[in-house]
Amino acid sequence: MRQITVITGGQRSGKSSYAQQLALSLDPYPVYLATSRIWDDEFKERVLRHQQDRGPEWINLEEEKQLSRYHLDGHTVVIDCITLWATNFFFDNQSDVSLSLSQLKTEFDTFIQQEAHFIFITNEIGLGGTSTDEIQRKFTDLQGWLNQYIASRADQVILMVSGIPVTIKTPNNNVSYDHI
Repeated sequence: MRQITVITGGQRSGKSSYAQQLALSLDPYPVYLATSRIWDDEFKERVLRHQQDRGPEWINLEEEKQLSRYHLDGHTVVIDCITLWATNFFFDNQSDVSLSLSQLKTEFDTFIQQEAHFIFITNEIGLGGTSTDEIQRKFTDLQGWLNQYIASRADQVILMVSGIPVTIKTPNNNVSYDHI
Protein backbone atom coordinates (compact mmCIF):
# COMPACT_ATOMS: atom_id res chain seq x y z
CA MET A 1 0.00 0.00 0.00
CA ARG A 2 1.33 3.44 -0.93
CA GLN A 3 1.79 5.93 1.87
CA ILE A 4 3.36 9.39 1.76
CA THR A 5 4.86 11.13 4.76
CA VAL A 6 6.35 14.61 4.56
CA ILE A 7 8.79 15.79 7.20
CA THR A 8 9.42 19.51 7.00
CA GLY A 9 11.14 22.16 9.08
CA GLY A 10 14.06 24.51 9.21
CA GLN A 11 17.72 23.75 8.74
CA ARG A 12 19.10 21.53 11.53
CA SER A 13 15.63 20.98 13.00
CA GLY A 14 16.07 17.19 13.19
CA LYS A 15 14.28 16.24 9.97
CA SER A 16 16.75 13.65 8.68
CA SER A 17 17.27 11.95 12.04
CA TYR A 18 13.53 11.68 12.60
CA ALA A 19 12.95 10.37 9.06
CA GLN A 20 15.64 7.74 9.46
CA GLN A 21 14.26 6.57 12.82
CA LEU A 22 10.77 6.38 11.34
CA ALA A 23 11.98 4.41 8.31
CA LEU A 24 13.89 1.91 10.48
CA SER A 25 10.80 1.41 12.64
CA LEU A 26 8.84 0.45 9.50
CA ASP A 27 11.37 -1.57 7.52
CA PRO A 28 14.53 -3.46 8.56
CA TYR A 29 16.20 -2.51 5.24
CA PRO A 30 14.90 0.90 4.16
CA VAL A 31 16.02 2.80 1.09
CA TYR A 32 17.78 6.15 1.36
CA LEU A 33 17.36 8.11 -1.88
CA ALA A 34 19.70 11.11 -1.84
CA THR A 35 18.97 13.90 -4.31
CA SER A 36 21.90 16.25 -3.79
CA ARG A 37 24.58 17.29 -6.20
CA ILE A 38 28.06 17.77 -4.87
CA TRP A 39 28.48 21.53 -5.25
CA ASP A 40 31.82 22.00 -3.45
CA ASP A 41 34.25 20.37 -1.00
CA GLU A 42 32.36 21.48 2.10
CA PHE A 43 29.13 20.00 0.75
CA LYS A 44 30.94 16.79 -0.16
CA GLU A 45 32.01 16.49 3.50
CA ARG A 46 28.37 16.94 4.59
CA VAL A 47 27.27 14.14 2.26
CA LEU A 48 30.00 11.83 3.55
CA ARG A 49 28.96 12.54 7.17
CA HIS A 50 25.34 11.72 6.32
CA GLN A 51 26.41 8.47 4.66
CA GLN A 52 28.53 7.48 7.67
CA ASP A 53 25.61 8.17 10.03
CA ARG A 54 23.54 5.47 8.33
CA GLY A 55 24.24 1.84 9.10
CA PRO A 56 24.66 -1.18 6.81
CA GLU A 57 20.91 -1.90 6.89
CA TRP A 58 20.31 1.01 4.48
CA ILE A 59 20.02 0.61 0.71
CA ASN A 60 21.66 3.81 -0.52
CA LEU A 61 20.74 5.34 -3.87
CA GLU A 62 21.66 8.68 -5.40
CA GLU A 63 19.56 10.43 -8.02
CA GLU A 64 19.58 14.14 -8.81
CA LYS A 65 16.31 14.38 -10.76
CA GLN A 66 14.62 11.25 -12.13
CA LEU A 67 13.46 9.54 -8.93
CA SER A 68 11.01 7.38 -10.87
CA ARG A 69 13.82 5.48 -12.58
CA TYR A 70 14.04 3.37 -9.41
CA HIS A 71 11.48 0.64 -8.80
CA LEU A 72 10.93 0.58 -5.05
CA ASP A 73 7.68 -1.34 -4.58
CA GLY A 74 7.40 -2.81 -1.10
CA HIS A 75 10.09 -0.60 0.42
CA THR A 76 10.18 2.26 2.86
CA VAL A 77 12.00 5.08 1.07
CA VAL A 78 13.49 8.21 2.61
CA ILE A 79 13.89 10.93 -0.03
CA ASP A 80 16.42 13.46 1.23
CA CYS A 81 15.61 16.01 0.20
CA ILE A 82 12.98 17.85 -1.82
CA THR A 83 14.85 21.15 -1.49
CA LEU A 84 17.99 19.79 -3.13
CA TRP A 85 15.91 17.94 -5.73
CA ALA A 86 14.14 21.20 -6.63
CA THR A 87 17.49 23.01 -6.75
CA ASN A 88 18.68 20.64 -9.47
CA PHE A 89 15.69 21.41 -11.69
CA PHE A 90 15.85 25.14 -10.91
CA PHE A 91 19.50 25.47 -11.94
CA ASP A 92 19.16 23.20 -14.98
CA ASN A 93 16.20 25.32 -16.13
CA GLN A 94 18.04 28.65 -15.69
CA SER A 95 15.85 29.68 -12.73
CA ASP A 96 12.58 29.21 -14.65
CA VAL A 97 10.13 28.64 -11.80
CA SER A 98 7.14 27.60 -13.95
CA LEU A 99 9.09 25.07 -15.99
CA SER A 100 10.82 23.67 -12.92
CA LEU A 101 7.58 23.34 -10.96
CA SER A 102 5.88 21.62 -13.87
CA GLN A 103 8.71 19.12 -14.30
CA LEU A 104 8.94 18.47 -10.56
CA LYS A 105 5.19 17.82 -10.26
CA THR A 106 5.26 15.44 -13.23
CA GLU A 107 8.23 13.52 -11.86
CA PHE A 108 6.72 13.40 -8.35
CA ASP A 109 3.40 12.09 -9.69
CA THR A 110 5.20 9.40 -11.70
CA PHE A 111 7.42 8.40 -8.78
CA ILE A 112 4.63 7.95 -6.25
CA GLN A 113 2.72 5.50 -8.43
CA GLN A 114 4.72 2.76 -6.74
CA GLU A 115 3.44 0.79 -3.77
CA ALA A 116 5.92 2.03 -1.18
CA HIS A 117 6.02 4.11 1.97
CA PHE A 118 7.63 7.37 0.88
CA ILE A 119 9.14 9.65 3.51
CA PHE A 120 9.96 13.00 1.91
CA ILE A 121 12.20 15.45 3.74
CA THR A 122 11.92 19.12 2.83
CA ASN A 123 12.83 22.55 4.16
CA GLU A 124 10.53 25.40 5.05
CA ILE A 125 12.85 28.04 3.64
CA GLY A 126 9.99 30.54 3.44
CA LEU A 127 9.84 30.80 7.23
CA GLY A 128 12.78 33.20 7.18
CA GLY A 129 12.82 36.76 5.96
CA THR A 130 12.40 37.81 2.35
CA SER A 131 15.68 37.75 0.48
CA THR A 132 17.03 40.82 -1.29
CA ASP A 133 18.25 38.53 -4.09
CA GLU A 134 15.84 37.87 -6.98
CA ILE A 135 17.08 34.31 -7.63
CA GLN A 136 16.66 33.39 -3.96
CA ARG A 137 13.13 34.81 -3.94
CA LYS A 138 12.27 32.80 -7.06
CA PHE A 139 13.63 29.62 -5.51
CA THR A 140 11.76 30.26 -2.26
CA ASP A 141 8.55 30.56 -4.30
CA LEU A 142 9.32 27.33 -6.15
CA GLN A 143 10.10 25.51 -2.92
CA GLY A 144 6.94 26.76 -1.22
CA TRP A 145 4.68 25.78 -4.10
CA LEU A 146 6.34 22.37 -4.40
CA ASN A 147 6.01 21.75 -0.66
CA GLN A 148 2.31 22.62 -0.86
CA TYR A 149 1.83 20.27 -3.81
CA ILE A 150 3.57 17.34 -2.15
CA ALA A 151 1.94 17.95 1.25
CA SER A 152 -1.49 18.06 -0.38
CA ARG A 153 -0.94 14.52 -1.63
CA ALA A 154 0.63 13.26 1.60
CA ASP A 155 -1.10 11.08 4.14
CA GLN A 156 0.91 12.61 6.96
CA VAL A 157 2.86 15.86 7.40
CA ILE A 158 5.19 16.42 10.33
CA LEU A 159 6.85 19.73 11.20
CA MET A 160 10.13 19.45 13.08
CA VAL A 161 10.74 22.21 15.62
CA SER A 162 14.01 22.06 17.58
CA GLY A 163 14.11 18.27 17.22
CA ILE A 164 10.49 17.82 18.26
CA PRO A 165 8.00 16.37 15.74
CA VAL A 166 4.70 18.24 15.52
CA THR A 167 2.02 16.45 13.51
CA ILE A 168 0.35 18.82 11.04
CA LYS A 169 -1.66 16.37 8.95
CA THR A 170 -2.85 12.82 9.47
CA PRO A 171 -5.08 10.59 7.34
CA ASN A 172 -7.94 11.52 9.68
CA ASN A 173 -7.65 15.27 9.12
CA ASN A 174 -6.98 15.13 5.39
CA VAL A 175 -7.98 18.35 3.64
CA SER A 176 -8.66 18.84 -0.06
CA TYR A 177 -6.15 21.03 -1.85
CA ASP A 178 -7.61 21.13 -5.34
CA HIS A 179 -6.19 24.59 -6.08
CA ILE A 180 -2.54 23.48 -5.90
